Amino acid sequence: MDKKKLIRRSYFLKRKKNYFDIDNDFFAPLLRVIKKLSKNKRINISIYFPSSFEVNILKIFDIKYFKKFSLLLPIIDNNDTMHFYKWNKNQILYLNKYGIPEPFKSKKIIPNIILVPLLAYDKNKNRIGYGKGFYDRYLNKFVKIHRKIITVGVAFSFQKYHNLPVNDKDFKLDYIITEKGMI
Repeated sequence: MDKKKLIRRSYFLKRKKNYFDIDNDFFAPLLRVIKKLSKNKRINISIYFPSSFEVNILKIFDIKYFKKFSLLLPIIDNNDTMHFYKWNKNQILYLNKYGIPEPFKSKKIIPNIILVPLLAYDKNKNRIGYGKGFYDRYLNKFVKIHRKIITVGVAFSFQKYHNLPVNDKDFKLDYIITEKGMI
């Protein structure tokens, strides 16, 4: 078994064992980044629907400041590409082939900020996800072609790994946010 698979398995179990519910203060460092970016500009923020003991970022809906932004969720298309679509908290979701809740398709939107789920991260802002490469492919394509997208890995501090193995397909994040702050 390769090293990334071992790390995935180990950190998934670690997250399951050590999971805890976050409070709204978790997002304070993210608010500072967004306030710098959002000067008189419409911001689209991609979130994810938490599952498998991921940080519950749906708490973002409890913070008044985020109400002025469009929040997006990813949809995995039949050809295993990912795109983002607007979603409001009360809109119905359906389960995709991976069992992940998705909104119904509308107009594709390229986010300004993407909150990225992960299993492990390191001090260099590398991440290991679930191994399907959806975020890496999307970011490698759209950051180079269209515009700058701010990427923020969302994790618990115990998900930090000393030095993750990376390759040329892995996308390095701009920030990692944990309950201990922003890297």
